[in-house]
Amino acid sequence: MGLLPGGFPVYVLREEPEQHRCGVAPDSLRELGSLASPVERELRHYLLRETRYRVHQPRFRATVLRAYEERCAVCNIGHARLLDAAHMVADKEDGGQPVVTNGLAMCKIHHAAYDAHILGIRPDLVVQIRVDILAEVDGPMLQYGLQGGRHNQPLMAVPRRRAQRPDPDRLQVAFDAFRAAPV
Repeated sequence: MGLLPGGFPVYVLREEPEQHRCGVAPDSLRELGSLASPVERELRHYLLRETRYRVHQPRFRATVLRAYEERCAVCNIGHARLLDAAHMVADKEDGGQPVVTNGLAMCKIHHAAYDAHILGIRPDLVVQIRVDILAEVDGPMLQYGLQGGRHNQPLMAVPRRRAQRPDPDRLQVAFDAFRAAPV
């Protein structure tokens, strides 16, 4: 989607690179939802997307989930298909190696909250929720999954083997980023 001069929305329907042009649908928002609309027909197509993929990710995930006995560290949910291996220190950063001590098994909700700096984990393995989120009123997932349900609570799952537990220094790096993140 783009904007025509004057701020009117327009959808690009097709690209014709040989002719150095593309087909557009001005005033197309009125047509959305209509199966006869050329915009709707184009939006329903699939595109091929190229992405960068970390080759080590499947091994990292398997190692972390095995260490946590396929349980979310934050809420203890035990459905492996709902779990991710979250990096405390990102791959691209110094100290961001794909090792179990830099990983936390987290359900997809808690992983997203962790990456968004809504949820932080102190080096003493206690969960913290951002103060503005604690004051927010929403549904039961927010209330029980983040606010009162997890704030100031210890992690519910940690590896049994001490050598596999979260590295406190890496947790500190991640927790400092959580505290410094804009609200």
